[in-house]
Amino acid sequence: MQGLMMDRQLTITSIMEHADNNHPNAEIVSVTCDSPRHRYTYADAFRRTRRLANALIGYGVRPGDRVATFAWNDYRHFELYYGIAGVGAVTHTVNPRLFPDQITYIVNHAEDRLVFVDPLIVPALEKIKDDLPCVEAYIILTDDDNMPDTGLKNAQSYESFIGSQPDRIDWPELDEKTACCLCYTSGTTGNPKGVLYHHRSMVLHTLIGISTDCFDLSVRDVVMPVVPMFHVNAWGLAYGAPVAGTKLVFPGPKMGDGATLQALIEEEQVTYSAGVPTVWLNLLKYLDETGKQVGTLRRVVIGGSACPRSIMEEFEERHGVYVNHAWGMTEMSPLGTFNTLKPEMQKLSREEQFAIREKQGRALYGVEMKIVDDENNELPWDGQSTGLLKVRGPFICSDYYNTGVPSDVHDGDGWFSTGDVGSIDAEGYLQITDRSKDVIKSGGEWISSIDLENTAVGHPDVAEAAVIGVPHPKWSERPLLIIVRKEGSEVTGEAILDWLRDKVAKWWLPDDVVFVDEIPHTATGKIQKTELRKRFSGSE
Repeated sequence: MQGLMMDRQLTITSIMEHADNNHPNAEIVSVTCDSPRHRYTYADAFRRTRRLANALIGYGVRPGDRVATFAWNDYRHFELYYGIAGVGAVTHTVNPRLFPDQITYIVNHAEDRLVFVDPLIVPALEKIKDDLPCVEAYIILTDDDNMPDTGLKNAQSYESFIGSQPDRIDWPELDEKTACCLCYTSGTTGNPKGVLYHHRSMVLHTLIGISTDCFDLSVRDVVMPVVPMFHVNAWGLAYGAPVAGTKLVFPGPKMGDGATLQALIEEEQVTYSAGVPTVWLNLLKYLDETGKQVGTLRRVVIGGSACPRSIMEEFEERHGVYVNHAWGMTEMSPLGTFNTLKPEMQKLSREEQFAIREKQGRALYGVEMKIVDDENNELPWDGQSTGLLKVRGPFICSDYYNTGVPSDVHDGDGWFSTGDVGSIDAEGYLQITDRSKDVIKSGGEWISSIDLENTAVGHPDVAEAAVIGVPHPKWSERPLLIIVRKEGSEVTGEAILDWLRDKVAKWWLPDDVVFVDEIPHTATGKIQKTELRKRFSGSE
């Protein structure tokens, strides 16, 4: 027997229509290149989104087409999130901080037809435009008065692109499993891999994300997503805020600027924010130097990298801001765990509470997780046993986009291998103790040690290279390059870094180079990074 419930599709369009009907006057405030403080309402946003959708259809964008965005957190990017997906196309958010070769690969692999790009990012795309044959036109996210002089193909301003379009549309009836968003991860070795979300997964993720033991958003909050909209959908906040009717404050290209963040928090009465640890170090440093306050801010969610206890303590003791730890992955939409204390834990001592709060937290509904040993045997939740973390659920990827080969990180039962190693205690709190051996996470962004090693070995004086992550007070982790010189060479670390400078992204460049006579190897010939970590970073 089946229940007698209406069969309505879970789509991003439904989020838009809900917010438009129920929260039309909630504000969206943005910092952009052409406006220091743009302000409008959800009703204004979705009126313009309908014009965007008509412009996309008029251009010839078809269901399933990929449309790229190179943009910061602002109102135009918000409109793109909804307009592209609403017509059945795929919003492909690209990280503009990636190295040009990676961007070229990603855009060509996705076969993006249109690119929407912020004026500040135009110069970077001009350098690789001849390597992007699939792109038919570039839409610059500004108006005609602020349009940069550019040689990008068929370039026009965003405002002219949507300007003459009607603000009414009959949105297509989409199947909830229609693809809506595409985000590439460089968290594994080799070329970046695409994670293709569908409407259903995004809606489910959104509903879980705004729940009480997660972001806990409401119409009474003012949220400032500092985590980039090009980085896993701003952790879902660009969808969650409209559902809850929450006022949105977007810092635009100023996401790392302490003065801008402080001003936005105070002037817009921000109560809630989310971002990686580096962002908050910058803000706390600015507050310390100026004596300024963030009086309305009540909660901050920190993920992307492990949050140092010092950040939690400074936020709480000096500014009255409570910090929640969280963990997730691009492949998970991205929320996986969220750290909130259970009622009985409120009676614990401060030290006992911090021992819990420094963990990554408990699995959200919709996320199953387990840890396994090398033989794939499930290990107990005892807080002591450590193993490879696997997850599965309705907003976790089942495969990567268009790789041509079956995924090697999904097992026969649908479990996704995260590449993280950790333990789970009896209360269900996950603690990540290690990561896959070939990637480094710095400031919330992945750096591939294998790619760095392969590039370094291209230097004529380098016989062998290894890269490990070492602790860093600001970035959480930074790459250390370990080199075996070729016989007779006296090449210096400065010379190697200079040689690497134009071959890798700036933020990938190692902080230091050390020279050794020999790099240890395993019996199968692989670099033994556990030994290198013991020697150079004091950890395994």
